[in-house]
Amino acid sequence: MTTQGSGTESAAEFAHVEDGFERLWTPHRMAYILGDKPTEAAGHGCPFCAAPQKPDAEGLIVHRGEHCYVVMNLFPYNPGHVLVCPYRHVSLYVDLTEEETTEFTALTKQAIGALQAASEPHGFNLGMNQGAVAGAGVAAHLHQHIVPRWSGDSNFLPIIAQTKALPVLLEDTRARLVAAWPSD
Repeated sequence: MTTQGSGTESAAEFAHVEDGFERLWTPHRMAYILGDKPTEAAGHGCPFCAAPQKPDAEGLIVHRGEHCYVVMNLFPYNPGHVLVCPYRHVSLYVDLTEEETTEFTALTKQAIGALQAASEPHGFNLGMNQGAVAGAGVAAHLHQHIVPRWSGDSNFLPIIAQTKALPVLLEDTRARLVAAWPSD
């Protein structure tokens, strides 16, 4: 038998060794890590072009407007993390038409109101990352993040383990937001 840490151990030997860490397995994240990256062209792997083509529950769409829509973030930072997206495949905020810009802003305000009604967050992060160099995961299709925040919602997991513990399923959060969305 080898001693722990000698470098000659097999994975099977460590399968039941206590090391003081709890593991949060998130294999669903591999779909994002290994998945096809969207191209600059609309529809070629772009999740924001694909989502509106699906039924709302399947596409995780919370609300549809005339020019823009609100969708749950498939890889949320916090429960209720939504994105406001134009239907049109554009990459920059300055490329929106006046009508798109007006609705984009209105949907952002409505999403904040629905999140307040559905889950009473203590604050929000709003933001757009334009271009891959700015941190956009899908740089080819403009989207704005609305992340609800609560006092004490951050802990050591995201910092040390690059892991986020989410206490509610996307489908459940989507249902609460749909129910709380302001009626037209």
